[in-house]
Amino acid sequence: MIPSDRPRMLFVAPTSADFEIAAVTLGLVDALRSIGLDVGWVKPVGDPVGPSDGPGDDGTRSVSFARRLFGFAAPDPIPLARAEEMIRTGRSDALLEEVVGLVEGLGGAHDVVVVEGTVPGDGHALVADLELAMARSLSAEPIAVVSGRCGRVEAIADTVADTVHRLGGPGVVAGVVVTRLPDRAILKLRETTLAAPLLAVLAEDSGLAAPRLADVVADLGFAAIHPGALASARMQDVVVAARSPEHLVGLLRPGTLVVTPGDRNDVVTATVLAHASGMPIAGLLLTCGARPDDALVAFLRPRWGTLPVLTTDLQTFDVAARLAAFDRSVRGEDVARMERLIAHAGENLDLRALAVDRDRPSRRTLPPPMFRHQLILAARAADRRIVLPEGDEPRTLAAAADCARRGIARCVLLGDPTTVRDVAARHGVDLPEGVEIVDPATIRETYVAPMVALRRSKGLTPEQALAQLEDTVVLGTMMLAEGHVDGLVSGAVHTTASTVRPALQLIKTAPGNSLVSSVFFMLMPDQVLIYGDCAVNPDPTVEELAEIAAQCGDTATAFGLEPRVAMISYSTGASGSGEDVEKVREASRLVRELRPELLVDGPMQYDAAAVASVGRQKAPESPVAGRANVFVFPDLNTGNTTYKAVQRSADVVSIGPMLQGLAKPVNDLSRGALVDDIVYTIAVTAIQAARRA
Repeated sequence: MIPSDRPRMLFVAPTSADFEIAAVTLGLVDALRSIGLDVGWVKPVGDPVGPSDGPGDDGTRSVSFARRLFGFAAPDPIPLARAEEMIRTGRSDALLEEVVGLVEGLGGAHDVVVVEGTVPGDGHALVADLELAMARSLSAEPIAVVSGRCGRVEAIADTVADTVHRLGGPGVVAGVVVTRLPDRAILKLRETTLAAPLLAVLAEDSGLAAPRLADVVADLGFAAIHPGALASARMQDVVVAARSPEHLVGLLRPGTLVVTPGDRNDVVTATVLAHASGMPIAGLLLTCGARPDDALVAFLRPRWGTLPVLTTDLQTFDVAARLAAFDRSVRGEDVARMERLIAHAGENLDLRALAVDRDRPSRRTLPPPMFRHQLILAARAADRRIVLPEGDEPRTLAAAADCARRGIARCVLLGDPTTVRDVAARHGVDLPEGVEIVDPATIRETYVAPMVALRRSKGLTPEQALAQLEDTVVLGTMMLAEGHVDGLVSGAVHTTASTVRPALQLIKTAPGNSLVSSVFFMLMPDQVLIYGDCAVNPDPTVEELAEIAAQCGDTATAFGLEPRVAMISYSTGASGSGEDVEKVREASRLVRELRPELLVDGPMQYDAAAVASVGRQKAPESPVAGRANVFVFPDLNTGNTTYKAVQRSADVVSIGPMLQGLAKPVNDLSRGALVDDIVYTIAVTAIQAARRA
């Protein structure tokens, strides 16, 4: 079974590089821990590497701080360059599964997991779409981080509205954090109605934005005449002194870097004396390659004390321009500044706006990448032997090889070994040792007697059995019936009838089931839906339709969904009549009677079942309307048509048909199945087999 209990996921999405996103995410961790919650942290995709980043700065600074300051065993993120390449080459699904794997691999029974998004940067246009896709794939509640540096509340509110809309809307976004807002605008912003709850306002603080002077010197290539307290000094502000000292002294503040031509003896003297008198100036930078008069230097040197005195050959204008453009982001070794930023963020977060508490239920939607990831994990844990009767079919070969490499299942290919290997070689498939090839001719006679015994009531003779066993689907089904394999997957070249008929004859239904039905897992953009029955029963009776609904509900539970079953018809509630509607109405009543624990309602039109606004209008009292995740169709015509229309028109992946009700798992494939479709069907089969063990 696929687990459905998950921690609450909070996805912190930065909208600019204007504030250290790690400070917000780790501040949130700190605040949540302070109220007794077990909190995890992860950054799935790294940040852009900026021009000021050194060799060790590879977009993983946040991870470094999370490890050093909080002791998290955080995994390395996916490099942004690789993530962008996967998106550009059409491998977004694989990327999102990898993201889910990183997050799900955190381990531990966390109450909340804080997921840090990727900082946007010039030349990285794909980041914005990636953020939304990651949040959806993790079924996470987005928290938008918006810069307030402009100080204009109306503009900030518009930015918040745009960001909330992009991330899913007011009902989806958990809240917003506004950073670097000038003090004068804080009260007005708090009084402004925003598109999402205001979780925190982080005031502009020049001290928190101050880089180490040593980093400035190293990045811009300055030299130190007198280092002073260079290692601890921080540059909060820059004053370019071009006027006489009486105009300078009023501008000096703690953390000021004074920039002046080296031959301005008057400015140099005023700066040194101001520092000597107690003003904690960050440093004095002498430009133009000039030095003060030697006699003046001899007079001032004893008074330099802890004042860093720096020099550069650059002209004053060039220095001012470079300092203005200097990247003030926290360097990887600047732990002290990051600690202050984290404390600043954590202390200002209003957790009441998040409604965080131990009893809040986790979100139980299961987005497609997470569903696929959990399928693979559950199949690995099942460790089942799955027979593939179409052993020389190229897609099947590739799927078997992939399953072996990823540990999804132990696949058994039926086919002449020489032919199988030749086909694999022609199609570039490298078959690992874990893939077993069984020649049907060597085992066929083994199953004649067991097959005759199973079909004795139908008068099957040994000769007839041997002839039927020439069909590898029949042979594979007998292997399953005798317990020599755990499941069967076929249909890449065979029809559904060719796959299902031997199962009905030889495997039969499981106890408590009178029929076999099917489901498709429809991997919609935001969630996984279950459609049944779309492949087996042409026109089920009332009793059969009720049983199909119960089977679909059980499948949903087994695969990590909380079933909300909608019995689909052309009418909702009591609004329509007719033989077809009455069948669905009676089947709905019957399934509620047989399975009172199952959340089910019908008859219901598809839009009333799937769309919240329509559900509220057409069935306001229904516990299913507008939020159904299991759709039971009244007949095969409706179900098969709907699944194909949705699959092709919405361009969504569908896994199936997965058969329900058999004593042992047999699953069909679409003849247009891709390699990935076969892989996931094998995984589903392995999970079914584990449930029946």
